[in-house]
Amino acid sequence: MAKALKIQSPAPWKIFVVEDHPAFREGLVQILRAEADLVVCGKAGTAEEALKSIAALKPDLVLVDITLPGKNGMELVKELRKTDRKIKLLIVSMHDEALYVDRLLRAGGDGYIMKQEEPEEIVRAIREVLSGHIYMSDVVLAAMRDGAARPESKEEDDPLGELMDVELQILELLGRGHSNREIARQLNLAAAKVVSHCSRMRRKLKLGSDNALVRYAVCWVEAGGR
Repeated sequence: MAKALKIQSPAPWKIFVVEDHPAFREGLVQILRAEADLVVCGKAGTAEEALKSIAALKPDLVLVDITLPGKNGMELVKELRKTDRKIKLLIVSMHDEALYVDRLLRAGGDGYIMKQEEPEEIVRAIREVLSGHIYMSDVVLAAMRDGAARPESKEEDDPLGELMDVELQILELLGRGHSNREIARQLNLAAAKVVSHCSRMRRKLKLGSDNALVRYAVCWVEAGGR
């Protein structure tokens, strides 16, 4: 008697989660474990941990939190894209600032979804990106459309465009009320390094004092990073 052919289902997509908040990281893992076509092959709380594991595990997609201690999500995206042109990179963030989105897409990101989205939307975003599409949360698209609709100077004349990625991150944290010491601890930087970045930001933004920089940062955050 001839043996019946065994039809094999496609292997699940391998997902790696990079998120520094343990509760949210485990929440993402649980969401993904409920999907038959997705499997969590690894997780990390820092970019450094992620880089060590991703090369060996070879995931199909990496979920990247933009705000990580030490090397941030933007730097992680750049490094992963430099070493692997095919890997899919989906940013999961609490920030809808258009400047962040633009920089991350230029750095090699394949999509950008807000953390407050429903679990079903996060899964849909993952499948969209795995299918070869660019995914953007509706609130992010609205922010980008709003920015494109306003007459502004050219990018090279925009002082915010001159800020380094880490300086942009420091600016946002200042605007959210964090002290230099808190920022240093969160970004795993020396306090003197944060002070140095703030000095450079003041020059780039043409601001005369630390207080002026903080006021600028608060206004920028309140305006939604635009």
